[in-house]
Amino acid sequence: MPAVPPQSSDADRPATGRRALGRRTVLGAAAASVPALAALSTPAVAAAPARASRPLRGGGDLGPNVLVFDPSTPGIQDRLDAVFAEQESAQFGTGRYALLFKPGTYQGLTARLGFYTSIAGLGLSPDDTTINGDVTVDAGWFGGNATQNFWRSAENLALVPTDGTNRWAVAQAAPFRRMHVRGGLNLAPSGYGWASGGYIADSRIEGQVGPYSQQQWYTRDSAIGSWLNGVWNMVFSGVEGAPAQGFPNPPYTTLETTPVSREKPFLYVGRDGYRVFLPALRRNARGVSWGNGTPRGTSLPLSRFYVARPGDDAATLNRALAQGLHLLLTPGIYRLDRPIRVNRPDTVVLGLGYATLLPDHGATALKVADVDGVRLAGFLIDAGPVTSDTLLEVGPKGAHRDHSANPTTVQDVFVRIGGAGPGRATTSMVVNSRHTIVDHTWVWRADHGEGVGWETNRADYGVVVHGDDVLCTGLFVEHFNKYDVQWYGERGRTIFFQNEKAYDAPNQAAIQNGAVNGYAAYKVGDHVRTHEAWGLGSYCFYNVDPTIVQHHGFAAPERPGVKFHDLLVISLGGQGQYAHVINDTGAPTSGTSTVPSTVVSFP
Repeated sequence: MPAVPPQSSDADRPATGRRALGRRTVLGAAAASVPALAALSTPAVAAAPARASRPLRGGGDLGPNVLVFDPSTPGIQDRLDAVFAEQESAQFGTGRYALLFKPGTYQGLTARLGFYTSIAGLGLSPDDTTINGDVTVDAGWFGGNATQNFWRSAENLALVPTDGTNRWAVAQAAPFRRMHVRGGLNLAPSGYGWASGGYIADSRIEGQVGPYSQQQWYTRDSAIGSWLNGVWNMVFSGVEGAPAQGFPNPPYTTLETTPVSREKPFLYVGRDGYRVFLPALRRNARGVSWGNGTPRGTSLPLSRFYVARPGDDAATLNRALAQGLHLLLTPGIYRLDRPIRVNRPDTVVLGLGYATLLPDHGATALKVADVDGVRLAGFLIDAGPVTSDTLLEVGPKGAHRDHSANPTTVQDVFVRIGGAGPGRATTSMVVNSRHTIVDHTWVWRADHGEGVGWETNRADYGVVVHGDDVLCTGLFVEHFNKYDVQWYGERGRTIFFQNEKAYDAPNQAAIQNGAVNGYAAYKVGDHVRTHEAWGLGSYCFYNVDPTIVQHHGFAAPERPGVKFHDLLVISLGGQGQYAHVINDTGAPTSGTSTVPSTVVSFP
């Protein structure tokens, strides 16, 4: 077995140079930009066309950046390679692609995925679409460092890897969903360099999963042959074949089931053309949802969706919603001068190829009413240069209705403040509706890219939960100026939390929280009576001022109903320190040694 890099490695990099750059940036040099692929690329932002007042029609063409293949399509490999050449290092580019494969068997393909690229099968089951080959992510563009392999996805395919093991070396916002790997899965880059991901759901990996250098990972409602190792924080819920509970040594947090889950909606080809499948709610789930063939759920024809194109404005999207249509956002960037308003129960907003909502003039990108069963999935929200109060609101303030039988789900919805350009927001995501399920999100105040600085891409709060009975499965929130997560609702639950505090705090005074040094990464409100969370980690890398002390990673009222399991904090190479893990409990992080300080149970 190749050696795993020393875990002090996350901070074994120089602190010289541009001090605003985050640890991911200084780990390696980005590759030279790849010339745009004229044959495939389309403008990501276009002027909004004039629209007549007649009703909008559902269905239609998926647009030029959705590439659809069947087994008889000529030149598939050349087209895959061309998209990858354009997207490999385009971390903050405007290209967006969805690569869709109709049911059948494909021989000898290697689909390398770059930024803003999604690959998916178009069957009802992953086994309807088999690739004898690889769907792979590596880190050659970044010198073998996989910690910036963001914003790409694989879904609904069966793979027979060429050499028996498929490589999926990703970081945040790179889900691996509804996949059947008839072999093993390697989560590390070639050379076993740094890696910081990731998320698997509703997948079957028949062989061994090898995380190697992956620092943290969450796997939900899946089946695996075996799991090789762990670094800091490996979390499993509802996974057949998962390793036994062992935190902190080995660092496994294992729940037999997932309390409530509902898989992400997906596009497929039915007898009457394209349809969107809506998986059914599962309680105490374990294993994949498609194990007996067709999954449980319902479906909608594409004619029930307004197929949006870049250039459609918020007024057009809201008009479609008011007509009773759902939204399918084709790949590209959508500039919004006002919120998209989802007011109807059971509305679906599904993005393809990392479709991106960019609010202008301080608008909120999307607001959901206090209604049942809304499904938001598969898109990115990018903050604009004028401060938005919020970027995503699930339920209005004061929402109180019971949605336990049919909750709203937020899945693979990612939020970014800065990086692609100046962006600002006070709060990124607010969850007010009861029983909401947030299943895999990365809410990120950028630590590198354009428009980055302590005040330049100011964003005080990441995720704020006011609703009762909210469940988060796979919660990644990083670098906010104050609290990354604040939780005020009752009976909230989180399974897996990954956090990095803002690197670029200029000094201790900048993060002072009254008498407390620093804002917790995850804070439960003082009035909350019941809350529970499993498998949480917070890391600091205060490279601008390494003398900063963060009092704790987690803060919560100390009462019997508020419970935490398997927590850790880490100082990356001694660039700042934590004094405690949660409240005043837990040992301080130690000097320059990148070793976790852990708490198994609190209180």
